[in-house]
Amino acid sequence: MARYILGRLLSAIPVLFIVSQISFSLMQLVPGDPAIVVAGLQATPEDVERVRQQLGLNEPFHVQLLTWYGNLLQGDLGTSFLLGRDVLEVTIERLPVSISIALYALLLTLVVGILSGVIAALRQNTWIDQAVMTLALIGVSLPNFWLGLMLIVLFSVQLGLLPTGGYVDFRVDFFGWLASTTLPAVSLAMLQMGLLARITRSTMLEVLRQDYIRTARAKGLPEYRVVGKHALKNVMIPVVTVIGIVFSLLLSGSVVIETIFSIPGVGSLLGSAILRRDYPVIQGGLLFVASMLLLLNLIVDVLYAYFDPRIRYTDGE
Repeated sequence: MARYILGRLLSAIPVLFIVSQISFSLMQLVPGDPAIVVAGLQATPEDVERVRQQLGLNEPFHVQLLTWYGNLLQGDLGTSFLLGRDVLEVTIERLPVSISIALYALLLTLVVGILSGVIAALRQNTWIDQAVMTLALIGVSLPNFWLGLMLIVLFSVQLGLLPTGGYVDFRVDFFGWLASTTLPAVSLAMLQMGLLARITRSTMLEVLRQDYIRTARAKGLPEYRVVGKHALKNVMIPVVTVIGIVFSLLLSGSVVIETIFSIPGVGSLLGSAILRRDYPVIQGGLLFVASMLLLLNLIVDVLYAYFDPRIRYTDGE
């Protein structure tokens, strides 16, 4: 197992290298000059050129790239053009906000998605099954940014039950945090709920047809034990695999959702950096998020081996 984990960590290096290359190259191709943004609208061409030299934007592409990698090897993701702060520091500062919302959305996805998928499988070809799958299809079809706006109109503007935006730290006021993150979490989770419900239903139907399930029922075991003890654990095998993908999608979708709900997370940080051509924040933020997702995928692989005893990562593999 230790050798497997080490191999996966080493294999992540070329992935991060490719991500850094893509993010750095794309920033050079995007139209616009960050020096103009930093210097201000009233700046003269001389002021803009002076800012460009201070930021190192006047250097050739290969020089900027080598400088970026040289700083990266020292653990330096750069300094934000506009904020004037270390990119790693700003990203870590906002990370708990994004993770708390993503975890809330993941919890909603797992509870609603798995429960509805199991119910649909146990009531196959009934109106309950059809209703659940119809709702799952609607959830998959709705864009999260449109859903977020509609939830604001309904629950904030019309009913006045939840705030239209903002964020309350859960360490300060848990119920305030719950109120401020419910609409963003539902907006993020709706698509994943539908996907997970469909996956859980199809997997559960396959498991319920297995011989050991028929044997358990023939022994007279209660249905809740057959489903809860024997069937559900095998259903969790593909679900655990999907969890890593779902969490990745939730984090990536936070760019739009955090902007809509004015949440000070990593997503809104990257969104504003893209609009304002803050290259160090974009490059460093993307690399940091990619590192987190690779670590998450490694954790999912280890959990997959736990839930499926047929899979064992030995030192010889």
